[in-house]
Amino acid sequence: MYYVYLLENLNDKSWYIGFTENLDQRVKDHNDGRGGRTTKLKHGWNLIYCEMYLNKEDALGREKFLKSGSGRRFLKKQLRNYFA
Repeated sequence: MYYVYLLENLNDKSWYIGFTENLDQRVKDHNDGRGGRTTKLKHGWNLIYCEMYLNKEDALGREKFLKSGSGRRFLKKQLRNYFA
């Protein structure tokens, strides 16, 4: 199983979109400073959205889309009640 996920920083509300095979461990890594370049300097990441895929290529394609302007607009619309 492959996951595409959205983290929100509890301090500054910034977002991080990523891909992994082990979602629980990856979120823990981000919060322990072992995440990507963008997240390792900040702490307090909260998982607010994820999608599951059986195929790695599908997941990577979705991650790429969600990181685009259209993808970010999709996420804001999808999570509009979360942000209300």
